[in-house]
Amino acid sequence: MSVPYNKGETMVSGGPRLLLCDCEGSMPVTADGLGKILTEAGLGPARFHRNLCRAETAAFEKALADPSPLCVGCTQEAPLFAEIAAEADRGDLTFVDLRESAGWSAESAKSLPKMAALIAATATPAVPARLRTIESDGFCLVIGAGQAAFEAAARLDRSLSVSLLLTDVDDLVLPTTRDFPVFTGRVVAARGSFGAFEVTIDRHAALSPSARASAVFGPPRNGVRTTCSVVFDMTGDGPLFAGDHGRDGYVRADPGDRAAVLEAIATASDLVGSFEKPIYVSVDAAICAHSRSRKVGCSKCLDHCPASAITPNGDSVVIDPGICDGCGNCAAHCPTGAIAYAYPSRADLITRIQATARTYLAAGGDAPVLLLHDAKHGTPLIGAMARYGRGLPAAVVPLELHSTSGIGHDLLAAALAAGFRTIVILADPAKAEEMGTVAAEVDLLETLIAGFGHAGPRVVTLIESDPDLVEAPLYELPGRAEITRVAPSPVGSKREIARFALTALSDAGKPASDALPLPAGAPYGRVTVDTAACTLCLACVSACPAQALRDRADKPQLRFVETACVQCGLCATTCPEKAIRPEPRWSLRPDAAVPVVLHEDEPALCVSCGKPFAAAGVLRAVQRKLGGTHRMFDTDERRALLFMCDTCRLTELSKGGADPFAIASPRRIRTTEDYLRAEREGRSVDDIVGDG
Repeated sequence: MSVPYNKGETMVSGGPRLLLCDCEGSMPVTADGLGKILTEAGLGPARFHRNLCRAETAAFEKALADPSPLCVGCTQEAPLFAEIAAEADRGDLTFVDLRESAGWSAESAKSLPKMAALIAATATPAVPARLRTIESDGFCLVIGAGQAAFEAAARLDRSLSVSLLLTDVDDLVLPTTRDFPVFTGRVVAARGSFGAFEVTIDRHAALSPSARASAVFGPPRNGVRTTCSVVFDMTGDGPLFAGDHGRDGYVRADPGDRAAVLEAIATASDLVGSFEKPIYVSVDAAICAHSRSRKVGCSKCLDHCPASAITPNGDSVVIDPGICDGCGNCAAHCPTGAIAYAYPSRADLITRIQATARTYLAAGGDAPVLLLHDAKHGTPLIGAMARYGRGLPAAVVPLELHSTSGIGHDLLAAALAAGFRTIVILADPAKAEEMGTVAAEVDLLETLIAGFGHAGPRVVTLIESDPDLVEAPLYELPGRAEITRVAPSPVGSKREIARFALTALSDAGKPASDALPLPAGAPYGRVTVDTAACTLCLACVSACPAQALRDRADKPQLRFVETACVQCGLCATTCPEKAIRPEPRWSLRPDAAVPVVLHEDEPALCVSCGKPFAAAGVLRAVQRKLGGTHRMFDTDERRALLFMCDTCRLTELSKGGADPFAIASPRRIRTTEDYLRAEREGRSVDDIVGDG
């Protein structure tokens, strides 16, 4: 369901009380301007200040006395406000950035609609992600070379329980007092996550207590395993884990950079105690298309997880929440929605985007652009642009995510359908390898947008760390016409939400065809069947995880529902005749959502009782492969069994009290004596074996 909206309509009703500040007159945040817009939008109530964090803190303290939700329009001083709130036993504050995101801009005079949109986004409720508790006992394995590693271990030992594994001992100065154990060796394997690492070491040996002028170690052993909560790696070699920047509890530093080592020591020193970590994604094994009957179909999540947090688990996959850092690649690329992002959920995020677009447009804003960025990389860049450059253009509305590499085509389509004209994705160059999934999702969306008849491109990806190289393209974005202004309901599965949004976009355009070809790997399409080769064995129906392929109880028939097909390819890998082939495309045809017949055949009738019991094509294939050549069907009587139903076949085999399973008894193993006897008697070895 889609709900259209127009200028003058409001999105959010009520929301938290607002304390807003013009930051000593440095931005146009006034009751006459922004206050009027917020009132019309049903946001607030709002109170306006000039120096809330200093001269007017009493107003903030007074506002805390009211137990209703409170939002402060400042993020720079959020720690101060949070500290004051904690003293009043209030931990429910929210904050919205109006200054760097809107007020400090070369176009600040036109930024009021964006400010209202930012407030509406913050006021939109979201279900918090589930948390898991991590316990760290503080045991830390320090890995490095020589004196530098020893000194780092000594610093860490002040707050952690340290063991030192030296990879080189040439410059080691032996201490007179040793506060932690010292070993030598080489790490050959490591697995696990914060609080539960397991490391395997070769050439492991302990420092001898009698070592005098130089280090002497005991006899080495291979394959020694040890566990720890924290791994501190200053070897300077490659990382022990894939995607090491996301592996909690694994702290790595370049031994040649003293400042980096000291910073890493400070980070690792705090890793003891209890910690809470979001569970970023959830898995619905029932709709996972990874495999069936040991045949692999979809492996997109496995192929695109930079942290190697996903492993096969039978027909589905399992995600280690200790390793997962929430990049979102898996959820963005999952064709069925079996892996869903939960930080926030898809529905909550799309609802927030719709609230942002609706409020911006209702406040008189024009040509909105959605800027998707993360907190660690994007937020500081936006701040730098606001302080030292022109700031964000008035039409560019930022939305902070945990990760920009988890953006899928469903989210992009929903944003365009909500009224945004262009979407900009800002990513960290240090995580450029995670953006391949986003590129594929953008390619899919752009192909669909062009096929619907809309001018593009509509999505711009900036993988930059220089504020100037981000700011300039934002001011040079080409103008795009509005596609539509609706709110597709973000309820249902990933595919349902995506289809609602894409249908809204296609309805607003002029599609070039009722069937648009899509890039390889797209999760939409049909399958084609070679009817001459297909025997209607229906193995594909059993393998299909999405119920796109279906049979019919009363006759041999293969049916297909195109809107359900996820293009996983399990049908093709399962088909014994190689008669089926996926074809990615987007269908606008009205029959795409109803079962259509791909192939059908006449039923085979039992030669004994006349009851239909199989597809005729299956029997023809069996007859070709077995009849006349297989020992179980090497006579006319046995071949006739192929054309009987189960009941009649059993009856025929049981005649005269015979064992009906004797036909399936295994062949006797041929021995050397059988071949020698056959040669002596001038007979075939089959005859000899047949004699028993």
